[in-house]
Amino acid sequence: MRKNLRFIWLLLNYKFSRMMMYRADFFAAFINDGILFIVQLLAFETIYSQVDTIGGWNRGQMIIFVGTFSIINALNMLIYFFGVVDIPEKIKRGDLDQYLTKPVNPLLRLTFEKINVGSVPLVVMSVLIVCYGVSVTGLKVSFTVGLGYAALVLLMTLLWYDLELILRSVPFLVISAQGIMKMEGQLLELNFKVPGVLYKGIFKILFYFLLPYGIMSTIPSQFLTQSITLPGVLLAVLTVAAFTALALWFWQFGLKHYQSASS
Repeated sequence: MRKNLRFIWLLLNYKFSRMMMYRADFFAAFINDGILFIVQLLAFETIYSQVDTIGGWNRGQMIIFVGTFSIINALNMLIYFFGVVDIPEKIKRGDLDQYLTKPVNPLLRLTFEKINVGSVPLVVMSVLIVCYGVSVTGLKVSFTVGLGYAALVLLMTLLWYDLELILRSVPFLVISAQGIMKMEGQLLELNFKVPGVLYKGIFKILFYFLLPYGIMSTIPSQFLTQSITLPGVLLAVLTVAAFTALALWFWQFGLKHYQSASS
C-alpha cells in the first residue's frame, strides 16, 4: 500500500512539474474548467428558474443536486478520467504491453498517470454552489452530516470510476465498443439532469442497481438535505462495493483475454 501511494505521489509531482514548465497550458486548464462551470450554471438557471419543485425537490435541493454532480464530475476529471478514457485505444493498438511489462500495477498507473490539476478550480466552485444550495434551503448542516456527505461524494466518484472501467474493459473481448461509449454518454446526460427520486418501477431498478448512474448525485444530495433513510444509504454503499468488486474482476478477466501486440 505504501509503495502504491508513493508511486501516485511521484506521478502527481511529475504531472505538476510538466504543467508548470508550460504555464500557459497550466492556466488554460483552469480557465477552461471555469468556463465549463459557468456554462453549467447558466444552463441550470435557464431550465429551473421558473420551476418551484421537481419530484418534490425544491429549488435549493435542485441546486445541491446540480452542485453535487459538478463536484463528482470535477473529481472524475481531476483524478482518473484522462487516464482511463484511453484504455480502449491502448488495447486496440497493443500499447497496453508497456504497462504490463513494468513492475507497477498496470491499472494503478493507467488510473493516475494523467491527473488533471486544472480541474481543481471546478471542484472548489462546485462546492460553493452546494453551499449556496444549502443556504437557499435554509438547512443547518452539522459537521457530522457534512462529513457524511463528503464521504458519499467520494464513494459516488468511485462508482463512476467502476462503471467507466467496466465499459472500457469491454474492448478486451470485442473489436469495437463505440456503441457502448455512446450509450454511456446518454445515460450520464440523463441522470445528471434528472434526480433519481423521479424514477419509479423498472426505471428505478435499472438506474439504481443495474446501471446505477441514478444514485451518483441523488444519494449524497438526499443525505445532505436529510431526506434519506439509513437503509437507503447502506444500500447505496453496498451497491458501490458490489460494482467495485465487479470492475476489478472484469478488468482481470479482460487481461486474461488480452491479445498483446507481441503475441
